[in-house]
Amino acid sequence: MSYDIPRVAVAALRGGSGKTILSIGLAAAWTQAGKLVAPFKKGPDYIDAGWLAFATGRHCYNLDTYLCDPAVVRHSFFHHAQDAHIALIEGNRGLYDGIDLEGNTSTADIAKLVDAPVLLCLDVTKSTRTMAALVLGCLHFDPDLRICGVILNRVAGARHAGILTKAIEYHTGVPVLGAIPKLRDQDFPERHMGLVPSQEHGWASHSIRTAGAVVKEHVDLDRLFRLAQPVSDSSAWDDSRTFSGVMQEREDRVRIGFLRDAAFQFYYPENLEALEDAGAELIAINSLEDATLPDIDALYIGGGFPETHAAALVGNAGLREDIRRAAHGGLPIYAECGGLMYLGEALVLDGSAYPMCGVFPVRFGFSEKPQGHGYVRVEVTGENPFYPKGLCIRGHEFRYSRVEFIEDNYPCAFSMKRGVGIAKRQDGLVFRNTLAAYTHIHAMGTPEWAPAMVTQARNFRSGRA
Repeated sequence: MSYDIPRVAVAALRGGSGKTILSIGLAAAWTQAGKLVAPFKKGPDYIDAGWLAFATGRHCYNLDTYLCDPAVVRHSFFHHAQDAHIALIEGNRGLYDGIDLEGNTSTADIAKLVDAPVLLCLDVTKSTRTMAALVLGCLHFDPDLRICGVILNRVAGARHAGILTKAIEYHTGVPVLGAIPKLRDQDFPERHMGLVPSQEHGWASHSIRTAGAVVKEHVDLDRLFRLAQPVSDSSAWDDSRTFSGVMQEREDRVRIGFLRDAAFQFYYPENLEALEDAGAELIAINSLEDATLPDIDALYIGGGFPETHAAALVGNAGLREDIRRAAHGGLPIYAECGGLMYLGEALVLDGSAYPMCGVFPVRFGFSEKPQGHGYVRVEVTGENPFYPKGLCIRGHEFRYSRVEFIEDNYPCAFSMKRGVGIAKRQDGLVFRNTLAAYTHIHAMGTPEWAPAMVTQARNFRSGRA
């Protein structure tokens, strides 16, 4: 495995500074220039990762040392970047923002883990020389981190950019590699604490072309590429870890369906690949258009925003009824967040109830503010089809929905040690072979999950036969 691939981590001083649009623009510009770009997203995120995948035409993988062991994260990075000309990591929040005083799980932590130089994206609105002080502070805060360059974002004009460039390069020695003007909001409309999902944005291709063109015009791409080089001796890193399991023979594969459409789109590619590695043939199902369930042995329903497609989901009554019957018939079903809501009784929006699958006696309402956001840690305390009792699972939750009604003492599989969950510090509703939770898991950090899904699918197929 090659460890000398050029790489760069795009970071900022805070969230909302423009690093996502810069990352998409870099990915698009390099891709349009004929370079193979391997995109990565630091931390738990589906929306930004979806845009980066769209811009590069290849899967965007997540790098997260809370959800996964650092050695697994590092190996995933090199495994998925090995055929690319450059690896691009989009950070999140501020450069040094992590879960503790040491900065664990921060963008800086990930950059050092994979020896990636950092490109700092600065929102320079109504500021000049102070930006040099902030860059200098980032340099001295962790001398082991290499900041290879700065991009000025939302500059007011050529004079503003010139003043900033001189101040930053004079006081810090870090080169300013570009100055980007403020982009129009309609090119990248924001929602849900970030960009809207690319699947919901009819102008996604236009937006990506726009970002690519802006970066090509305002950023020194050739110089950045030359600076995006590793500096440590990565050849000594351990490469003994097996990345994926042994593929099952095709004739022995079980058929696992998964909902993928505008309403349900939040799947880590690692999760789908883990199912395939464990012996599954994946069957894509459109919850908005497919009237019935295909012949499957298990069902995986990921996250998304079913509330924005509530009317269309209600209109596809045949699929909802098929899923309800399948759950009662013992079909193994695993659902996360949006999938949990879809399996409930109803979504309540603006006083109107939109009936869902009705597997669980739960009604969901919605708020303008996040009701659960961040990392979670759960202990498996209840009987369920997929996890042994006593197992501790790390995951994350991100939602605007809340439980408005649930039957008292309804069985849950998870006890929340960190995070919000469904209610009363519990998560993971269980009905027969169905488990649905607000908690999102990452298959590389929860290696028990994919084999359990395939085992349950195989058991169901054998019992049905």
